[in-house]
Amino acid sequence: MNKSKYINFLFLLILISSCSLTKGLKEGEYLLYDIKVEGNKRTSRTELLNLSRQSPNTRIPLLNTSMGVAIYRFGEWTYDSTKHLENKQRYEAERKELLEIEENENLDKKQRKRLFKLNNNIASLEKRLEYGNFFMRTGNPPVIYDSAKAEESSRQMAYFLLNNGFFDASTDFSVEKRRKRATVTYLIVENEPYKIDSFYTRSDDENIYEILLRNQRRTNIKVPGIYNQSSISQERQRVEDLLKENGYYTFSRSYIEYNVYKDTLEKSVIIEQVIRKPSFADIHQVYFLDSVYFSIDPPSSEFVDEGIKTEFRDINFELYRDKYSEKIIASRIFLNKGDLYSRRDVIETQRQLANLDLFRFVNIAFDTLGNTLRPRIYTQPNQKYQITNQMGASITEQIPGPFFSHSLRNRNLFRGAEIFEFFFRAGLEGVVSFTGEGGVFRSRELNTSASIIFPQFLFPLSSQSLQKFGRYNPNTRTLIGYNYVNRPEYIRESVNGILGYSWNTRNLRQQYLVNILDANFIRSNLSNEFRDLLEGLQNQGNNLINSFLPSYVSSVSGQVIINFNQYGAFQRNKASLWRLFIESGGTTLNFVNREFIDSRSLAYFQFLKFQSDFRRFIPLSRRQTFAYRLNLGLARPYGISDGILPYEKYFFAGGSTGIRAWQPRRLGPGSFTPPTFEDGTFDYRFEQPGDILLEGMFELRSKLYGYFDGAFFIDLGNSWTFQEDLSRPGANFEFSRFWREIAVGTGLGLRMDFDFLVLRLDMGVKAVDPARPVGERFILGNFFSSFLGERGQTVFNIGIGYPF
Repeated sequence: MNKSKYINFLFLLILISSCSLTKGLKEGEYLLYDIKVEGNKRTSRTELLNLSRQSPNTRIPLLNTSMGVAIYRFGEWTYDSTKHLENKQRYEAERKELLEIEENENLDKKQRKRLFKLNNNIASLEKRLEYGNFFMRTGNPPVIYDSAKAEESSRQMAYFLLNNGFFDASTDFSVEKRRKRATVTYLIVENEPYKIDSFYTRSDDENIYEILLRNQRRTNIKVPGIYNQSSISQERQRVEDLLKENGYYTFSRSYIEYNVYKDTLEKSVIIEQVIRKPSFADIHQVYFLDSVYFSIDPPSSEFVDEGIKTEFRDINFELYRDKYSEKIIASRIFLNKGDLYSRRDVIETQRQLANLDLFRFVNIAFDTLGNTLRPRIYTQPNQKYQITNQMGASITEQIPGPFFSHSLRNRNLFRGAEIFEFFFRAGLEGVVSFTGEGGVFRSRELNTSASIIFPQFLFPLSSQSLQKFGRYNPNTRTLIGYNYVNRPEYIRESVNGILGYSWNTRNLRQQYLVNILDANFIRSNLSNEFRDLLEGLQNQGNNLINSFLPSYVSSVSGQVIINFNQYGAFQRNKASLWRLFIESGGTTLNFVNREFIDSRSLAYFQFLKFQSDFRRFIPLSRRQTFAYRLNLGLARPYGISDGILPYEKYFFAGGSTGIRAWQPRRLGPGSFTPPTFEDGTFDYRFEQPGDILLEGMFELRSKLYGYFDGAFFIDLGNSWTFQEDLSRPGANFEFSRFWREIAVGTGLGLRMDFDFLVLRLDMGVKAVDPARPVGERFILGNFFSSFLGERGQTVFNIGIGYPF
């Protein structure tokens, strides 16, 4: 069996390597094998290479081949354009006949259906004729060297240098042709960059000049500094935004002009910013706001207009039926009579009204009279009810499990813009038995909840606070839910209730969530085998069995998410996200007599929990990005907990979003050595809860071809306990040895990125295993000594979305 695997693997390598990139090239054609940049000292090599109009095919290291080209050539081999042309002509002739019939008489249902199908077939054939079949569209054709595109690339590099202050720069390129391959080298001569000697503004409008002078420290043009064309573009946008925040409704960037005076001897420039006057007046007009008109139109023209006209806080309301709260709507409108026009207030009003989720759209227009603007806000009600049903499969323990979910959303429940949500989910998941029984079992899970979201803070209730906090999208969430889990070793049920506040800052950079009450009643029914296992651990001093007693768990928690530069939008800029979470469990029990607690039939817990999760995304080039995640977690029981946490509050290491070389929840804690099989390899069937979690994941992502991406990753980390655990020697955290207990995993990943969905397959390989004796923990070499390494060394993770 092992020999056949090796033979198949070698056959695949030979097959791929036989698809030489230079195979089939015509006379005079050369494969673009590589592009280089030489001579640049101050400018970025990556930015210069990104300007090239041609990029070489992504190749497999050590092999003169490309997977994308192999797929494309297979598509060419199976592609028959003649057949597609014949089918297209036949479909077009049939469509013509139907269109002629349609001109004289109406088509029946069958003919209309046929005409619709013909149009789809013709569109599909046109796509195949233009772009080829599926394999040709998925793969990449060989990139043939084009001298015209090389010259254009050289010119673009010259423009780039010019825009970055290298006015005396020059560019050229050379081509080395060898064995049907072409290597293009772009030769850069930068010379000395020009620096900004001074920057000043000239304007006949004194008010504009004073505004710009007050905000001069925020300018994007820095003196002294190297001239940069992009900073001028950014400055033009900044000036336009600044003036629109100060009443200049009709001002635009077209009134801003820049003159650059160059000194070739001193290698410096003087930049003059000119604010031109409008053609119809001597100065730009400043506008003030009049009273606001707010309208909710009927959902469709079929409804009789039952508009109700009211007035509140200088806002004239015309509402479709009298079922909307003027106070709530007014708290999300920041356009006040007598104020200067501010585009920021207009955008914020539009965004906060949309956050209410009551309207299909929010449009804001202005009526102009002299220097007065009258805002008009037009909206239309959203659907009262929204029902969503989903079916799919989740993958845990490498086993897919189906699930079904249903959600109901009822908008404007009590006429105060409240949102009622009902959620139900039932599913099966593959799990490994905690008791160590062989095989993978099905875990049945069911959860349901009902919640009401209020678009305000319930406390305090003053009208001033409603208006004060409206800019921060305040919400109060009340929830009651039920959860049911049926695993081979236990059945666990819980009823929970939550009362929480959420809000975000005006720039959307920070999001806050505070749960002032999170109460859970938990009941567990243990199997005999699992009870025996827990009692055995208890005899060794591990009281994990207390986590499965009938219990009441309450806590107060807070979370802040800081998003730097729109992390998660997958833009080309650097971005970061930092999530901080803190939780205090059983805090009120500090004020209750211990004898009263001991007399109760429920178990109670007191604990403190903290987690810091930092993620960063760094684009390296158009085809490569570097991302990493640093995750720290601490959970400490105290008081009546007797050293035990509720099971859901423990930290677990390993899994598709953690240390990927270990199965989910199986790594650690510390240097604890798990049980072994007869062949001496470790038995990872048991979950390993811990009080401390430390993780670091680093990933280099590269575009391969089409919607296929590749990744190389290194994960490191582990979990520990605060106290010694006699049932798991080496599990506790100690500064003197924790660094030797850091597990390291590495591997490769393949992703299919469809923009709307990312499918992920990661192969994690254990490189450093802290469960082994000191001096024997580096085991990466075992992976190369046998196929996929020793038993349990390689773990495959299937997931949806990026790991972080």
